[in-house]
Amino acid sequence: MLVKALLIALYAGLAGVDLFDGQLHFHRPVVTGAIVGLILGDFEKGLVVGAALELVFMGMVPLAGAQPPNVVIGGVLGTAFAILANLDPKVAVGLAVPFAVAVQGAITLILTVYAWFIHMADKYAEEGNVKAVEFINLAGMIPLFVFYAVVAFLPLYFGADAAKNIINSVPQVIMDGLRVAGGMMPAVGFAMLLKIMLKKEYIHFLILGFVLVSYFKLPLIAVAIIGIILAAYSYYNGNLGSKDTEKEGVSDGI
Repeated sequence: MLVKALLIALYAGLAGVDLFDGQLHFHRPVVTGAIVGLILGDFEKGLVVGAALELVFMGMVPLAGAQPPNVVIGGVLGTAFAILANLDPKVAVGLAVPFAVAVQGAITLILTVYAWFIHMADKYAEEGNVKAVEFINLAGMIPLFVFYAVVAFLPLYFGADAAKNIINSVPQVIMDGLRVAGGMMPAVGFAMLLKIMLKKEYIHFLILGFVLVSYFKLPLIAVAIIGIILAAYSYYNGNLGSKDTEKEGVSDGI
């Protein structure tokens, strides 16, 4: 278990840096679940749990001082405990959220400490010391990497068996409650995302997706493909229209 915990900690550290600096998006739960599942020897369940957690954390993106529940630790520990304790994915979602919320506060504290380094960078920038500014920005990734790696390693290496025993001793009624709560959280995640992104111009697409799933019983992949087709048509049709307008304007000018 030591090697597996170290590998997961290494990935968590890199994902934590990617969340704030890399933005390659391998920190997202759907990727995290697959990688953690691969390390722990259950790729399929890891992917299922990661996809469930992605639905919960889909609209949660850190913006400046606004820090949502941490998607990296929530995804890593939620998937790992689901596999190690053989939990239902819905129960895993219920367990992942408390970890994500707890780390949220710690990250806010770390970013508060970073304010001192920002003032140092401002000072070096006024002096024209480019290398010092670059060093401070790159060095800021090290505490993030260490923090995420340690937070992921300790519960997995020292608490995996204990967590499994605790979960096995939890009354069934509580596990059922976690399962229900975990099943509701993806809907909450979508609601949060829609609250931010939904505009009156796009409501008909939401209704279309609902009708396709509820009445025509299409699988989500089929609905996603239809969505991609509609998005591509709208995008390219708009571009072609603007290009044609520009061409007509040029022709008229000539």
